Order: sequence, then C-alpha cells, then structure tokens
Amino acid sequence: MPPEKPSTRRPYHHGDLRRAILTAALDVIAADGPSALSLRDLARRAGVSHAAPAHHFKDRTGLLTAIAAEGFGLLAGTLNEAGDLKDAGVRYVRFAREHPAHFQVMFTPELLRADDLELTTARTLAGEALRGAVSAVRPESLGIDTRLAGVAAWSLAHGFATLLLSHNLDGPVGDKDPEEVFRTLAAMLFRRESRENT
Repeated sequence: MPPEKPSTRRPYHHGDLRRAILTAALDVIAADGPSALSLRDLARRAGVSHAAPAHHFKDRTGLLTAIAAEGFGLLAGTLNEAGDLKDAGVRYVRFAREHPAHFQVMFTPELLRADDLELTTARTLAGEALRGAVSAVRPESLGIDTRLAGVAAWSLAHGFATLLLSHNLDGPVGDKDPEEVFRTLAAMLFRRESRENT
C-alpha cells in the first residue's frame, strides 16, 4: 500500500493544533492588533473546522489569555537570566521587540480572563524576576523604597519598549541599536547605583 499523502487541508502536524492556532493568532495581532482576531478566521487559516479552536481555547478571550500567559512565561525566563538590573531592562526591551504581539496582549487586561491560573502564575513569576533584579541593587541602602524602585525600573523599560514599538522613538533612536540606547538611558538615571557597584 503506498504511503498516505499528507492532507492539504491541515498545515499543522497532528497534535499541534493548539500551537498552530497560537502562532496564527500572533501573526494576526502583530499585523493588525488584537481587535482583528477571530477564531473562525484562525480555523480557516489552519485548515480546520470553525469549532476546532474553541476545543483548545473556548473563546477569543481564552485564546488571548493563553497568549498573555505564554508571554509572561517567556518574559520571566529572560528576566531570570539577567546579570543585573540594567541587563534586566535591556532584556525587557529585547523581549518586547522579539515578541510584539505577546507584549501588546499581556498588558491589555480588559482582553484577558483575569482569574486564569496559568496567566496569574506566569505573571507572578515575571513580577518576581523583576523584583529580584531590583532588590539585588539594594535600593533601601540608598533610602529608596524597594517597591517604588521596582515601579521606576518597570516604568523605564516598559515605557521605552512601548514607545519603540509604536514608532514614537524613530527620530531619537534613528539607526542606533535600541538596546544600546536603553543602556545609555538606564546609566543616566541610575548613576548613583553604578557608583555604588564600582
């Protein structure tokens, strides 16, 4: 008996429908934003019945929540590899550049199922990784509240990444490496910390 020809209807490998739907959704979000997302359209792209995505994600909110949870998990992993607070900020900016669709969804809470266990766990891990990088510079020794130092560090990295992705920094950054620009900004704002660590 000749080997069975692969189906032309399903462009994913058996058992990988969840991943295929997530990947297609990320492509749509990166191109057109979360509002353009439709489970029916994603099913068509994957070559499956319109009900198939609902089997894995239940609804559009479930899909977006899964994307956010995956994003926070990836972010936690990269922040945990940071050598210091400045490196954590650079890694945050790099994550946003490499995963713009995840980044867009992660910080839009009205799109997500807030009580989803996978999401809350991944978000907590990312938060702990950032807090760890902040506490390593011992802001309290400089008379700075640790929690507020965390807010400052997050605001700098998140604000820079958001402005970068929305092309608001095209002029100031130009053809410079955005990560090097961020390092310069961080050095300007954390000079005291740098002197303490030298």
